[in-house]
Amino acid sequence: MLELFIDIKEELEMVESELGVAVQAENQLLLETYKYLLNAGGKRLRPALCFYGAKFCDFDLQRLLPLAVALELIHMATLVHDDVVDASILRRGKPTINAIWGDSVSTHLGSYLFAEALLLLTRNDYPQIVYDKLSRVGVKMCEGELQQISAAFDVTLNTRRYLQRINRKTAMLIAASAQLGAIASGSPPNIYLPLSRYGHGLGMAFQITDDILDLIADRKELGKPIGNDLRQGTITLPVILALCYDGPKMRLKKLVLKPQKDEAEMREAIDIIVGSGAIEQSYLLVDKYIGKAKRALEELPDIPAKISLQQTADFVARRKF
Repeated sequence: MLELFIDIKEELEMVESELGVAVQAENQLLLETYKYLLNAGGKRLRPALCFYGAKFCDFDLQRLLPLAVALELIHMATLVHDDVVDASILRRGKPTINAIWGDSVSTHLGSYLFAEALLLLTRNDYPQIVYDKLSRVGVKMCEGELQQISAAFDVTLNTRRYLQRINRKTAMLIAASAQLGAIASGSPPNIYLPLSRYGHGLGMAFQITDDILDLIADRKELGKPIGNDLRQGTITLPVILALCYDGPKMRLKKLVLKPQKDEAEMREAIDIIVGSGAIEQSYLLVDKYIGKAKRALEELPDIPAKISLQQTADFVARRKF
């Protein structure tokens, strides 16, 4: 995704450099696992949104850099924990931390990265609202993850509860990333509130697209096996919509509820979901949230960063990985 952010290439390179030295520890296992995680790369969406938000006010890279790095560390921590919860063995085409070092090491690495992000933030004098917002986001992210775990194999899950879950799990951190860069740069509410709404729409669209791609993406392009949510019993929007379809929904329900599915059953379930039109319906909701994000941008001044945020929304709407 770095190519998308060509206008902030130097800023993101500095984030990468700072991430490289963010973990300073004597424990070799910690250093080894963190280096492995860092080398796996990433979209760096959250630092990018932080920088773009700050462009609407007094942009000061040195002031923003710790915040941008902290946002990425928080995101990295959630990915490590997610892979443990989901028993994922691949991410971005490489074996996950838990696949190589086990769940215990992965859990502690994720917790360490959360703590390191907090430590980085406390070393800098940001407005109190920055700390308040991120603390609330952290709480809600955990709630979202627990909601997902408690709703495993729950075929009664509805769209409202699903949207509440992905808002907490994904959208709130993306919204905060767009908003907090502006707040840290001294912007007024008429700047940072539209940025928050933009980030929320973007985040919701991002997660719905993730859930779609888990069913229909090319495995090599996605960088991990498809159907992992279905295997784990995680009920996502396409499944919810397909279960409302008048076609073979009872067969789909039976397949979804089955704890252990072989490859033929996985293929059958995905074929039913695709055949129901649920993928197209899910993309309609993606478009709705992208539309909300773009409408929020209309309230902001016409500067180059605004165009970049529009392009980011377009990318999220059509991404394949």
